[in-house]
Amino acid sequence: MKLYAESSAVVAWLLEERRGEEIVGQLSSADLVLASDLTLVECGRVLIKGIVMEEMTEADAMGRRAQLNVTAEHWKVLQLGEEVTDRARRSFPNEPIKTLDALHLAFALFARSLVPGIGLLSLDKRIRTAARELGFEVLPASIG
Repeated sequence: MKLYAESSAVVAWLLEERRGEEIVGQLSSADLVLASDLTLVECGRVLIKGIVMEEMTEADAMGRRAQLNVTAEHWKVLQLGEEVTDRARRSFPNEPIKTLDALHLAFALFARSLVPGIGLLSLDKRIRTAARELGFEVLPASIG
């Protein structure tokens, strides 16, 4: 399986949330993982927020950031570019779509142009719904 990993899924793994272990399983079993630089930025921001909100220590955030960096070295990280921004500016199924969600969907479409048949790993309901309508296999199969 080849996957585009959207930030909601990566954050769930990074913060050891309820679905985190399932996400690790999906990422570990994938032959290829693509993610966007946007996903890595969002993960970094979540760690900063965790420190500021006193939900984690600086040391814990550093450890999680290091874990993300080591893992992301095995991923193909897509950079924000004209093709993605142009697509994000157009309509998607299930509008209205938030700006960051539109960027993730545009990244997923770009990833699919590079790797036909790629699946989308996401825990975000709106992204999952739009992605299905765009013809993606969405993982995990359900989010309950």
